[in-house]
Amino acid sequence: MIIKIDTPLESIFRLSPFQKKALTKMCLKKTGDLLRHFPARYGEAGAVKAVEFLVPGENAVVFGKISNLKTAKTFRSRVPISTAEVEDATGKIKIIWFSQPYIAKMFSEGNLVRLEGRVSIKKNKVTETKVLSDSEARVGSNLYFSNPKIEKVSEIPEGTSGSLFSGSEGDNHNLSPVYSESRSISSNWIYHAIQKIFKSGVLENLEESIPDEILKKYNLPSLKTALIWIHAPRKKEDAEVARKRFAFEEIFFIQLDRQKEKYITQKEKTFVISKTEKEIKEFVGTFPFPLTGAQEKSIDAILSDFKTGHPMSRLLEGDVGSGKTA
Repeated sequence: MIIKIDTPLESIFRLSPFQKKALTKMCLKKTGDLLRHFPARYGEAGAVKAVEFLVPGENAVVFGKISNLKTAKTFRSRVPISTAEVEDATGKIKIIWFSQPYIAKMFSEGNLVRLEGRVSIKKNKVTETKVLSDSEARVGSNLYFSNPKIEKVSEIPEGTSGSLFSGSEGDNHNLSPVYSESRSISSNWIYHAIQKIFKSGVLENLEESIPDEILKKYNLPSLKTALIWIHAPRKKEDAEVARKRFAFEEIFFIQLDRQKEKYITQKEKTFVISKTEKEIKEFVGTFPFPLTGAQEKSIDAILSDFKTGHPMSRLLEGDVGSGKTA
């Protein structure tokens, strides 16, 4: 399927009725809408660790082989969940995704993955999140990842701590985008959806909205680069530059719209109103106070507009009590 900027999201992703409703409420209907749904903030990626060295409460990154993929529902509230295990050379750890049953269908047994999230520890008491048998629940330890980010990788890097990458490949994981979400559309779903759109090649056919000379003048990235930097920044500076570009773009189009309105207005014809200096003095003479220099200047500008034969569009501003009403 060829994905374009105006391709409906429901034709790309398998959406439940609740997800469709949530996306509509979030004004996310097409590919372009999702690409313009920018992260609310970024979380720092945790340290890369082996399973046996994980500590409850910390943010960590684990590389390993995924297995035991399952979908189920919690016992009481019937919340749909996905469960799995990730194993490296030192052990296994369980994973649970709440309200994201699609994740178990995105991966296959034995896929190599990169897992990132907060490490939690199971309580002693039985809770409704327990969906595996007692023997399965005792695999590895009582530690587990809840709603972590996950992505496929081609190979597992050697070593278990520090930066395991070199060059740009490692930098890609320094920041983790966090999106505003709804009950049925999680930040993780948005992350994976945008990654799928990126891989479709839609960015290659984007039409640049700002002229090249303006991009060069203000040192702004292209639309393609800005979208990559804002959704998958290698460092904070990249995300800031991307936001600067989109903020500039917004103001730029507002100014263009105002200039267009002004141009159209100047083409229109209207009454010509011409008043003599004597008529103005007689009228001003009825005021119980003399005019200030600023008031006289404003009156001259307004009267000049009256004589052009085109509709006037003018803003009169001043402090309280400066004489705007007069």
